[in-house]
Amino acid sequence: MEPVFVTVGTTSFDELVEEISSERAVRILKDLGYRKLILQIGRGFVEPKPSVGTDFTVEVYRFKDSIADDIRNATLVISHAGAGSCLEILEAGKPLIVVINEKLMNNHQLELAKQLHRDGHLLYCTCSTLRKTLQKSDFTSLKPFPSGHPEKFAALMDNVFGFQRLK
Repeated sequence: MEPVFVTVGTTSFDELVEEISSERAVRILKDLGYRKLILQIGRGFVEPKPSVGTDFTVEVYRFKDSIADDIRNATLVISHAGAGSCLEILEAGKPLIVVINEKLMNNHQLELAKQLHRDGHLLYCTCSTLRKTLQKSDFTSLKPFPSGHPEKFAALMDNVFGFQRLK
């Protein structure tokens, strides 16, 4: 079964959960060959109903001790733009679509997603463009993230947030 894993981290991102679990988005996922949607919904109010069908399954949970297995077993990961989530997913070598939460003030998540996209590691979009992004995605063009080098991610974060490294 080709699973898609969606994570919103420890907060809430109801717009993402609502959009990816919509009938139109699920139809796109099915058309792309995915057969399972696993939703980690955090503290949100939107809680789609789990379902098991002959051609598509939806699993829903709020939190787990670790999402590493869900990431490892996924064919595609769709995530909020939290730095920790992005790093964990990229180091696992999974294709990643980051969805920007436009309701956040001082949106450093957008800057992080843009930089990682410029570097060729992920695709990013908003909730309103998620379905189009899914339909037009070409994951073969993504570059592997250099895992095992946290200093490279730290340098990227310093660059995004405008910090200067001490010499």
